[in-house]
Amino acid sequence: MEDLFKVIILGIVEGLTEFLPVSSTGHMILAGNLLGYEGGSADTFKIVVQLGAVLAVFVLYFRRYMDILKDMVRLKLNVPNKLNVIHMILAMLPALIVYLLFKDLIKNVLFGPGPVLISLVAGGILMIAAELAKRRVTSENTDDITYKQALGIGIFQCLALWPGFSRSGSTISGGMLLGTSRKAAADFTFIISVPVMFGATVLDLYDSRDLLTKDDFVLFLIGGAASFIVAMLAVVTFLNLIKRLRLTWFALYRFVVAGLFYWLVMS
Repeated sequence: MEDLFKVIILGIVEGLTEFLPVSSTGHMILAGNLLGYEGGSADTFKIVVQLGAVLAVFVLYFRRYMDILKDMVRLKLNVPNKLNVIHMILAMLPALIVYLLFKDLIKNVLFGPGPVLISLVAGGILMIAAELAKRRVTSENTDDITYKQALGIGIFQCLALWPGFSRSGSTISGGMLLGTSRKAAADFTFIISVPVMFGATVLDLYDSRDLLTKDDFVLFLIGGAASFIVAMLAVVTFLNLIKRLRLTWFALYRFVVAGLFYWLVMS
């Protein structure tokens, strides 16, 4: 019963933070530390539960996914001046390669409060740099994004394998540094989040198959459901917020969270 309460709380935390560049995984690791929900199955939960929030993104961008799928079925893979499956593959491939090469290091070393606090600050610095950088915007919307920009955003997404960096924070910052508008980078970030998080969930469940029990899967479903419900309520508001506010505000929030947690728990 105690673990049930914990996964519901963490599901709510995930649903509220997935759409903001503040690192949902980082928040869950810190919250899990405060709640005493840690260990092998807990680390897997903190990845799997993100799928609940990401399903809300699938609902929001359903028409765009269906449009891409129709082009794939018709074998129209390289559609000019239009977001297509090649953009998505280029954006997902770098993080997939890095994850497969370093997954043990990531889970054994980086899934802890200390590394998360460091990456919260480092990610915040990256976001401020993206806002301050002098750049020429060449892609106002997702259909303007080039293959080169998609690959570059994918490389920045590798930073998000370090919990606390934030996938959306890394990719939006990267997109802006590479010449996309904040809106285009945000939309592209969330469009690629569904296949990215689905793949991450499947890989992590497979790697952790010997550690998990039937009770763990029940908790995962409950936590995922809580995340999905909260995310559905918050998704439109938060996505509009992230497209309008400068990343600097989210960076300052990250600094405050890192400082408070260090002062309360680690000092």
